[in-house]
Amino acid sequence: MSPADPLRNLGVRVGTHGGELRVWSEHADGMELCLFDAKDPNWLVKTVPMTKDANNVWVGRSRSLAVGARYAIRVSGPASPTNVFNPETMLLDPYARGLVRVGSDGWRGTVVADGFDWGDVSKPNIPLDHTVVYEAHVKGISKLNPDVPEELRGTYAGLAHESTIGYLKDLGVTAVELLPVQAFVSEQRLLQQGLTNYWGYNTLNFFSPHAPYASRAAQAAGPDAVLAEFKGMVKLLHQAGLEVILDVVYNHTAEEGLGGPRTSFRGIDNATYYRQDETGAYIDVTGCGNTLNFGHPVPIRLVQDSLRYWANEMQIDGFRFDLAATLGRGADVQYSPEHPLLQSVLSDPALADVKMIAEPWDVGMGGWQTGNFPAGWSEWNDRYRDRVRNFWLADIAEARRNGNPPVGIGGFATRLAGSSNTFSPERGPLASVNFVTAHDGFTMADLTAYDVKHNLGNGENNRDGTDNNRSFNHGIEGVTTDEAVLLDRHKAIRNLMGTLLLSAGVPMITSGDEFGRSQRGNNNAYCQDSELTWLSWLRTREQREMYDTTRRLLELRRDNPALRPSKYAVFGQSTKNASHMDWFDASGALMDDEDWNSPENRTLQYLAASTPDQEEFNRILLIVHGVEDDVEVRLPVAPGVDSYRLLWDSATEVPIDEEHETLAPGATRLVGGASMQLFRANGPRLEPSETAIQQHPAEAAEATA
Repeated sequence: MSPADPLRNLGVRVGTHGGELRVWSEHADGMELCLFDAKDPNWLVKTVPMTKDANNVWVGRSRSLAVGARYAIRVSGPASPTNVFNPETMLLDPYARGLVRVGSDGWRGTVVADGFDWGDVSKPNIPLDHTVVYEAHVKGISKLNPDVPEELRGTYAGLAHESTIGYLKDLGVTAVELLPVQAFVSEQRLLQQGLTNYWGYNTLNFFSPHAPYASRAAQAAGPDAVLAEFKGMVKLLHQAGLEVILDVVYNHTAEEGLGGPRTSFRGIDNATYYRQDETGAYIDVTGCGNTLNFGHPVPIRLVQDSLRYWANEMQIDGFRFDLAATLGRGADVQYSPEHPLLQSVLSDPALADVKMIAEPWDVGMGGWQTGNFPAGWSEWNDRYRDRVRNFWLADIAEARRNGNPPVGIGGFATRLAGSSNTFSPERGPLASVNFVTAHDGFTMADLTAYDVKHNLGNGENNRDGTDNNRSFNHGIEGVTTDEAVLLDRHKAIRNLMGTLLLSAGVPMITSGDEFGRSQRGNNNAYCQDSELTWLSWLRTREQREMYDTTRRLLELRRDNPALRPSKYAVFGQSTKNASHMDWFDASGALMDDEDWNSPENRTLQYLAASTPDQEEFNRILLIVHGVEDDVEVRLPVAPGVDSYRLLWDSATEVPIDEEHETLAPGATRLVGGASMQLFRANGPRLEPSETAIQQHPAEAAEATA
């Protein structure tokens, strides 16, 4: 940033002669800095008039504005349809890096000290093709962990405890993606119902960590201690080789709709920070009451500065952007991948090597933008999610009802191979963050146990949460002791997890799915802060077996580069870091167009050979069988393949022994109904063969998910 930068150093900067506060507001006509007693944040001890410069930055200086000082601002301005100034309201500095709560709904900023002893610990910088994301909740992951000291359970320190880290390392994930940890509050409606916002998608401040996730001791010691505990968590995770990705909510704030709380932006410059029409009505494309106005450079700068702070001062490795389409909407409220905010986070040297992941939609016009973010971004792939759920659940349910599944295997194969019909060749398969579940929706176990949502506990008469779950209860709704139903459900979970971890792209596992966690059919548990949403550490035999299966699948993904291409293959060419793919039917013959598109064909054999530039050559065979009757499969005879060794079979409850059977090309093998089998294909490396398909499945095979 140049010294001439008009928006430099917003927030508080402390020097040898005290501190300076800089706050942007174009429409205010007065602003003052308010300083409070060190022990009583209600006791106003000093006010300092702030002056406005030529760039609409209000500046206030005071020797009292030192580390530990508690402060707020008061802002006055003219009455207008688009602004709601009130000079009596104490407002938060948008750049406050520490917060103190005052009463039930008041806040003070706190000046915190910069710096932390990171020692020789640095960011792991795990390549994207090796990345496996584990989506978790700071409180939920350790709240019930008996190996974590009671006073640390459910805290940043609990996540950083050796038992939690040991669990993540043993499982084999590489990155923890944390649900929002920027300071947030619960919506007024939830508080009136006696509920809280557990997930945290209601941000109060974009620069301070959520204090209630710190240990009681840190909370009592104040914002500096909270900050130190957060940084200590990141340091310990990095020391273990685990990356930290934050789920960030820049699309809206906790000020809700007009008439909601006035804590910061609304009282500072409502007309600029929020999208409105000329009457002052909010243009809400988030469904949360307000939308930040990224048609203006100041909210854009706010997000840029926040990202730099977390990526550098807090050493965060990546960000997942909630409702990211909102961040790409310009002054005309239309989305564009060329939006300056979407482009700047890629080109900013201060954000180099930081992973950027978009939730590529919002609820506004043109809000669905999967596949339409700039090169350099990865995206949550909802079409992958829907296709995988359909193939293993909804299609099989339909086949039970009507005798035949509705679609064949072509669309599923496209997703398995990296969604080349969604992402451009220059972006490749790593643009796709593959997921079957997320925090929002059914858990993986519940997808196999419930046909409909069961959300009465959320206080909205079961109206909340999606009805489009693409789930299948396998004959009985909810909890059952029917052994046949349970066996079908367990196999379906293994198929879903196997597909996720054996697909091209970046996989994301939702915390608890690795062992089959249930939320008893609640598919919108955002307001459930209880054992319903906390991770259980007491596991049944079946849950331990599912954990072992997930762990084995992650091991197989690490060991087989053919499962992790970073580029799409090109027919007849050898493309570095692509997996060249041959597609065969159950008889071992190359698939044709009819095989891709016919609902009668739901069995394929997928032979993928890696072309790595740093790892050893590798070739795998994956058999997918998507009907409930067993089928006999003839293993393909392919150039360079001498034998096939079985690595994993989803039809088995327990992962198979490493020294399992080896079969010759052309041998036949029985594949159980609705199951998958993974083989390593042994033999010398060959260049791409003109006789094989060696391309992604025909895009025509992909129906609307």
